[in-house]
Amino acid sequence: MARVATGLGIRELAQLAQVAPNTISRLEAGEELKPRTVAAIRAALETAGVEFIEANGGGPGVRLKHK
Repeated sequence: MARVATGLGIRELAQLAQVAPNTISRLEAGEELKPRTVAAIRAALETAGVEFIEANGGGPGVRLKHK
């Protein structure tokens, strides 16, 4: 959901996170990845304007940052 909200394609996000496109596909399919890989993808999404929201009764989520 975060990737689509930014308009990034799988290859674009993979390049920003410095991971293989297959890694992005695996994450989106719900496969477990190494914590450092998840951190790299999260950092790339945050740079692209995504804000991660911690669980606050409604569960964790994402939104785009205000510009």
